[in-house]
Amino acid sequence: MSERALLDQLIDALRCLPGVGPKSAQRIAFHLLERDREGGARLARVMAEAMTRIGHCDRCRTLTERERCAICADPHRDAGLLCVVEQPSEVVAIEQATDFGGRYFVLGGRLSPLDGIGPAELGLDRLEALLAEGVVRELVLAISPTVEGGATAQFVAELATVQGVAVTRIAQGVPLGGDLDALDGGTLALALAGRRAF
Repeated sequence: MSERALLDQLIDALRCLPGVGPKSAQRIAFHLLERDREGGARLARVMAEAMTRIGHCDRCRTLTERERCAICADPHRDAGLLCVVEQPSEVVAIEQATDFGGRYFVLGGRLSPLDGIGPAELGLDRLEALLAEGVVRELVLAISPTVEGGATAQFVAELATVQGVAVTRIAQGVPLGGDLDALDGGTLALALAGRRAF
């Protein structure tokens, strides 16, 4: 009976992954146990090490194994250009897709008073201290255009404005190769509102 209990624990543990429900967790568990025990053991080792060694950068709050991440430690990055994002995964996305040469600040979410997420939970005191150093000249808002994202962007913009830092926001709207008739109304409205000279 203890074997079944351990299998149930494995299935339940796999359900913590995003998008993995009961059936997917069961499929993954059986695959690892029946076809890839070596892969499962490697996954367990790497997962345990990652949970122990990976933390947050003391400057930008992204994920790193060191006290300061490689981007913040890079002297060739433009310290005067700071991009504010919600999650560490967005730093990776921007780095992979663009040639952005500045630095980042990771909020770890959006302001949401109903969920108990206020300025302290987003590290906005740390962002304010970073802006007060006087090095940042432009703050780029790369925050999602939701209601909470808009409130967060407004709050961050006000922090920057008080410090005399210029605030910009990434463009939003029609994706490259997208058809206008496939867009939702909100996206199309943002695209029209953010139009610029051709």
